[in-house]
Amino acid sequence: MTEMDAAWDDAASEIVRAGQRMDQRGWVPATAGNISRRLADGRIAITRSGGHKGFLTSADVIEVDIDGRPRVEGQRSSAETLLHTQLYAADPAIGAVLHGHSVAGTVLSMVVRDAAIPLSGYEVLKVFEGQVTHDTTVEVPLFENDQDIARLATVVAPHLGRMPAGYLIRGHGVYVWGADMATALARLEGLEFLLACTLERSKL
Repeated sequence: MTEMDAAWDDAASEIVRAGQRMDQRGWVPATAGNISRRLADGRIAITRSGGHKGFLTSADVIEVDIDGRPRVEGQRSSAETLLHTQLYAADPAIGAVLHGHSVAGTVLSMVVRDAAIPLSGYEVLKVFEGQVTHDTTVEVPLFENDQDIARLATVVAPHLGRMPAGYLIRGHGVYVWGADMATALARLEGLEFLLACTLERSKL
């Protein structure tokens, strides 16, 4: 990477803007969450560990390889980098991955004891890949939280390719992805809206 690497600069800028948007919506409190983007040449840009996503700069974006290892010695990526690179390895069409910690997602993941949260009848379901009507049900899988991310990745692996709305980790947060950052953000916004609706309906 050089200072004049326009592609890297664009990716870092997209990550910074995504962090600001997610922070404005209350989806990445404190230092929670992480954001990544795959470049056309295969490089993976991701937020470094410990940074507040609402105050990111390009210096907070580092490069990792497909196994989640930082390319520059001494840099530290998010503890959950493997959950990003797992998605990139599984599907070459994925260009961006977002991880957030919203109130709705966190609360629902703790109170719903089923293996997934069903989302049915909402017009917004059409934001997810393959959905063409509101008259359908999309399930959002729930996985148990695990501080051993490599082990958690093995639990997620059998579901890859069958999670159009992303997934939730209990007491933790959501993972959503798309072909590019705009698509990933739209899907995250759609999922967060639907999770908020589900939480509100549970109060009625």
